[in-house]
Amino acid sequence: MTPPGTTRCKTLMIQGTTSDAGKSALVTGLCRLLARKGIKVAPFKPQNMALNSAVTVDGGEIGRAQAAQAQACFLAPHTDMNPVLLKPNSDTGAQVIIQGKAITNMDARIYHHYKTEAMKAVLESYHRLQEQYDVILVEGAGSPAEINLRARDVANMGFAEAVDCPVAIVADIDKGGVFAHLTGTLDLLSPSEQKRTLGFIINRFRGDIGLLQPGNDWLEERTNKPVLGVIPYLHGLCLEAEDGVNSAPDQSHHKDQIRVIVPLLPRISNHTDFDPLRHHPQVDFHFIAPDETPPPADLVILPGSKSVQADLLWLKRQGWETYLNRHLRYGGKLLGICGGWQMLGQWLHDPEGIEGSAGSQKGLGFLATETTLAPEKQLKNVHGWLADAFCSTENQKINVSGYEIHAGITQGAALQQPLLHIDTSTVNTSAAINSVTTQASSMDGGISEDGQVAGCYLHGLFDQPEACQAFLQWAGLAQAETFDITALHETSIERMADALEASLDLNQLSQLTGIPFNA
Repeated sequence: MTPPGTTRCKTLMIQGTTSDAGKSALVTGLCRLLARKGIKVAPFKPQNMALNSAVTVDGGEIGRAQAAQAQACFLAPHTDMNPVLLKPNSDTGAQVIIQGKAITNMDARIYHHYKTEAMKAVLESYHRLQEQYDVILVEGAGSPAEINLRARDVANMGFAEAVDCPVAIVADIDKGGVFAHLTGTLDLLSPSEQKRTLGFIINRFRGDIGLLQPGNDWLEERTNKPVLGVIPYLHGLCLEAEDGVNSAPDQSHHKDQIRVIVPLLPRISNHTDFDPLRHHPQVDFHFIAPDETPPPADLVILPGSKSVQADLLWLKRQGWETYLNRHLRYGGKLLGICGGWQMLGQWLHDPEGIEGSAGSQKGLGFLATETTLAPEKQLKNVHGWLADAFCSTENQKINVSGYEIHAGITQGAALQQPLLHIDTSTVNTSAAINSVTTQASSMDGGISEDGQVAGCYLHGLFDQPEACQAFLQWAGLAQAETFDITALHETSIERMADALEASLDLNQLSQLTGIPFNA
């Protein structure tokens, strides 16, 4: 129950009939819709399962979608916005992160029983937000109708019931079966959950909306719930992904292209690193799926991984070691980010069995480094600049900014030629940072002697336009243009808010929730 003295804050929860129904985008757009009206609004997701994460202003870790929603509210992301984050490290287990800090690994059965404890952290974070904001917009996870997960539910109706908040359910009509999804979901809810469901939102509609109206009329008559709006399909929308990888390349390219490929690791993490390349007009970008033959490329990037040892073994079994040696012989460039940077070295050591069985594995051997996994995860927001090798003119300073999330300590001769220099006065870190890393925090990563191979721990490496341009020039694109992914994200947030303002019945939504959407 909501504690006394916090009823001033209004809450609306957006749940979906399926994963990828549009919950994240809808909450993002509603956050911006309210924020630009001057309303103090904050996003909240009780439980998130994702390998895309962000470092918060208080030195913790949350899902990237909640960081994007914070941006929509003109806020810095905070751990209270996503108090439970699950990062899968196998098909049946995940690292459990509570209020920004990794506490342990659990298999699904153990975590199912742990959810009672997780709910305590969820409610604690939610109540703190209530004290600071006028409106909280909550995003559910998956579907509330997952019967096998209903007991001890933290993510959907279990949370809504605990705080007594109203719910709107969104479904994706582009996938088909939208009326079956909505009526089936509602039918599987308990009477009290059905009562708190205010209505439905249909997402990603394209076509003549007049042809949809008979279906909406039927749905409202059958369920006695209103259709609160039909949101159009917004082509080219670029919002931070919750977890799923969009492997379709962008087709709007210039003639002077450069090809960049990234292996789609089984436990790939923070694939949003590559959004600036996927949307860059001069980049022919491809994720390479399992068992797919990698094509010739100018630049290969090894991405982050939640299970570096296992993903490195997978790369070798998929033939990437042979491919990369041939790629380098023909003059291609190779870059590793976070886990990919660790893989480029000579050895990976896991003496405490953090990622599985204790032991060591040979790396790809392209850089003179060794990495040892340690229990303390390192979380940093950082700013810095690229090494001189990436600058086209003398005394040029190309800024970078991003974040580090890793549990490894990397050492070796390759660090003597660092890829990045970090401004230590701006580093925002978690409380527990290994002393070796602190002493070396003025530099990050390394470059091979021949300049063909490089790597570092920094996520967001391409987010600054000049840095992205420099990496493309390094890879062989002489006339590389600058491209601002932050501006594209901001434009997409505004487009989403505009679409919701035009498509939702804001008067009805305001009456049902008490939230001034129509202000």
